[in-house]
Amino acid sequence: MWQVDVYKLHSMRETPRIGDEYLMKDQVIKSLTWGQLAWVKAPPIRYRMRDYNYNYNNTIKGLSCLSSSETTRGAFNRWRWKGEERDNDHFLRRLVGLVDGGGGSFSFNKSNNKWTLDFKLGLSVHNLRLLYWVKSVIGVGSVRIKNNEAEFKVWKLDHIIKYVIPMFDKYPLLTSKYYYYLLFKQAAILINISDKKQGTAAAAAAAAAERDAQLIELKGRMMPEGYISPAWSIIDNKVVNLSDAEAVICKNWVIGFTETEGSFNLVENEEGRMVHYYEVSEKRDLIVCHALGYIIRANVIVMGADNTVVTTKTSSILHLVHYYHRTLKGIKSLEYRIWARSFMKIKSSNEYYSRIGEIMRNVSEGKDKRFGK
Repeated sequence: MWQVDVYKLHSMRETPRIGDEYLMKDQVIKSLTWGQLAWVKAPPIRYRMRDYNYNYNNTIKGLSCLSSSETTRGAFNRWRWKGEERDNDHFLRRLVGLVDGGGGSFSFNKSNNKWTLDFKLGLSVHNLRLLYWVKSVIGVGSVRIKNNEAEFKVWKLDHIIKYVIPMFDKYPLLTSKYYYYLLFKQAAILINISDKKQGTAAAAAAAAAERDAQLIELKGRMMPEGYISPAWSIIDNKVVNLSDAEAVICKNWVIGFTETEGSFNLVENEEGRMVHYYEVSEKRDLIVCHALGYIIRANVIVMGADNTVVTTKTSSILHLVHYYHRTLKGIKSLEYRIWARSFMKIKSSNEYYSRIGEIMRNVSEGKDKRFGK
């Protein structure tokens, strides 16, 4: 038996209870309002936990001595987004991971005799908060909602040239999406050149015809079989240990990738016992899965065209509770907090874990009443 000093994971949307006493009026910094719960200085809450065969004897790094609940307003949120985030490489790497993870696309098309470019990131409307974060990081673009889908989009040529391309050149995509980005970049350069004056009308027409032919050829290209992002060339496109994985993938990229491809859940094991479960998927890029397997201490499973990284191992789950603490920004943040807090409970019954699993499935499917269904 050993002890770990931890503090209550923040944001479970309840009035925080400290020790054996409820909050007193003179302890409250901000009075309770709808969606805005109080902050209070709290003594550490000590959990007595089973031996997880894991050397983790220190207080979980980064947990605050402030016990608080989630707020829909920014008054006391130390982690609220700021405009200067777009100048911070940590947030740009996270954004690249988000685009790599799913929903991100680069396209160029001809309509009404004019070529246009689009950089898009589409997510469920329940992840609208995450798309506004993307907009705040890049500094341009717009967010639109249609039915149950939300989309962030940058389409102006000057914005793509000034903001989008420099970002992905400095922080390259790690999945095969890099191939489509490269075509997108080449198309942007061609369109930008053709938009400039070409002298006589005949010269302009000839330049436009040549440009159209080049763009059509670019659009018709197919990704080579087994394509790997050039970002992996620094380790010869092979991941054999944790050092190789961390040479290419940073934590902020993993966080962004998890926002769309990660899954925190509870499942029933072979003995009929509910256990905590983590999974992250990447269908096309096996090298990404191998790297993630080393970083998050999980097994890589290959099933045909589907690649996934999975773990139910207690020591790995404890590592992930620490790894993702106060990092996620979208709906995955709520999913993680329910999952992590239930893991910290001791002597919990199978019925309790089954109930938590049902709550988490409702959240991930958008059925929770807090999200409009």
